Amino acid sequence: MSFRRIAISTVLFVCPAIPQTADAPSKLISKDDAIRIALAYNQALRANRLNIDQSKAQEVTASLKPNPTLSTLVDAIPVFSPGTIRFNTQVYSEALSYTVERGGKREKRVVVAKDNTQVAAQTVTDNERTLKFQTAQAFINVLLAKSVLQLAKDDLANFSQQLDLNHARLVAGDLAEGDYLKLSLQKLQFEQDVSAAVLGLVQARATLRQQLGYQSVTDDFDVSGSLVHTKPSLTLDDLQKKALDTRPDLQSAHTGVKLANDTVSLAFGNRARDWTFSGDYANSNGSNGVGASFSMELPIHDRNQGEIARSQSAVRQSIETESSTQVGVLTDVVNAYFALQSDEEIVVLYESGYLKQATDSRDISNYAFQRGAASILDFLDAERSYRATQLAYRQALAAQMIAVEQVNQAVGTQVIP
Repeated sequence: MSFRRIAISTVLFVCPAIPQTADAPSKLISKDDAIRIALAYNQALRANRLNIDQSKAQEVTASLKPNPTLSTLVDAIPVFSPGTIRFNTQVYSEALSYTVERGGKREKRVVVAKDNTQVAAQTVTDNERTLKFQTAQAFINVLLAKSVLQLAKDDLANFSQQLDLNHARLVAGDLAEGDYLKLSLQKLQFEQDVSAAVLGLVQARATLRQQLGYQSVTDDFDVSGSLVHTKPSLTLDDLQKKALDTRPDLQSAHTGVKLANDTVSLAFGNRARDWTFSGDYANSNGSNGVGASFSMELPIHDRNQGEIARSQSAVRQSIETESSTQVGVLTDVVNAYFALQSDEEIVVLYESGYLKQATDSRDISNYAFQRGAASILDFLDAERSYRATQLAYRQALAAQMIAVEQVNQAVGTQVIP
């Protein structure tokens, strides 16, 4: 029998079939279901998506033109000579003024606001990338916890059967009581393994549910699937090129450079002084008249020098950030790629013969012990070696599956199914 393609099956909790509405939470979910649910219902991600709506609202604010100003004036009221008040001696004036923005301020504000919206959207996409990995990792940990629990139950059942057989040997006088007591005490370890595995499964499911959104699944939800060894065919160069094209955090850094340059353009636009035009109508002593005025600030001292210098420095900073992000992307891909290679080698080692050797060693030791040809220490040592090997293999499988998801995260898209 070849161990090159071994899959560790997991036992699913059997739940009675119940009718579910379109909005009913799922009870049995796959990895793809888990990622889809997390993207739809994870509370932290939903909160981050609202940043996009806020940024779009700022686009509206940036595109607004100045409001016209209406002013009303009643002047020359002889408050200190009330006996002389006449309505035809006061001055009544109505004025309407409007400020004309110069330097393309409004258009440049809109461009900067749209840049901010794009950065917000790319940041959310990067958060989704991280959430996908965290959800897949939590899902695989549930599969591992279920597999470990099944292993612990199987080991306990197998050892209990061996204990019963050796009890019959004790009764028949074929086994010393001291050896039987050692076997009985060893059963405690297997029982503790089951209890620890049950707790591990509860904690793994709770972690996964946190990623999915607490209300998105039922309390008794379960996962489908098993720990499976797959060997993808990848090259480091292809992964790095793909990552440079798709990583949303790098795309956000590119947009950050554009945002910084557009902010410089806005700072120069704000240096231009606005013009204010106004027209008025006045009534004084029964005489009607109209007038017009023009005003602007003289840019003698404040010419927005500080904001221009700050925004130009921000451009240099954004370029450095872009370069740093690109280096980080390439580093992430390298680390993920070689971690996958390492985990792959470990799984292959187990499947190349160590699993069979551990099983054969246990079976041979058990057979020999039952016939008095091996000591109890040899028998217990073989049991412990088998248990440790099986547990380590399951952990290696889970690590390899998580490494696959780490490669997908490092690249920024699913390159390995």
